[in-house]
Amino acid sequence: MRFEIMRLDDVNGTAVDSTVVDAASVNRIVQQAASTGQRIYIRPADTAVR
Repeated sequence: MRFEIMRLDDVNGTAVDSTVVDAASVNRIVQQAASTGQRIYIRPADTAVR
């Protein structure tokens, strides 16, 4: 499963940038964000086939 992780602005909470990662990478990214106080939003990546 893949997830979209968005880095949020500290002032107004809007998404600054985003990346799509596999499930194995989510924990590492969450740990990095927690250690630096970075705000992130995680959601399942869109897997719709077009």
